[in-house]
Amino acid sequence: MLDFGFDKIALIGAVALIVIGPEKLPKVARTLGHLFGKAQRYVADVKAEVNRSIELDELRKMKDQFQDAARDVSQSVQREVQAASSAVESEWREAADAYAGGTPSGASEALSTPVPEYRPPKKNWRLKRGATPLWYKQRHGVRTRAQSGAARVARFRPPGIGPRR
Repeated sequence: MLDFGFDKIALIGAVALIVIGPEKLPKVARTLGHLFGKAQRYVADVKAEVNRSIELDELRKMKDQFQDAARDVSQSVQREVQAASSAVESEWREAADAYAGGTPSGASEALSTPVPEYRPPKKNWRLKRGATPLWYKQRHGVRTRAQSGAARVARFRPPGIGPRR
């Protein structure tokens, strides 16, 4: 843009003071400031619009690239699925042709063994069980059985002292 130094701005200010006069100079300066601000905002809006259009074009290009990539992936997946389904169908036909003549010996042996019957587990369902294993409780000193207060006192009473009467 234009390159104004301090000396040039001072010269323009002095000429404006002489030509316009001291009474009207602040009003003219304010008006010029407003016009200069409007011009800067207009230039900034034009720059922003140009940047938006450039970004929009880039986004459209990226969208096209992604759509092409997705289409290629979809086609490759469809080809693989068709290849796999044709392979399964051919194996199925071969197996059906092999078993069409009669049952193979392995199948008759597998059918001759009895199927085990279901036995429900032997559990006492009324007994409440915790989720913590017993070996863990024993290792860390967790009590597994409940004691009454009197039994606990009797257990930890020093020897030689009898019960209270």
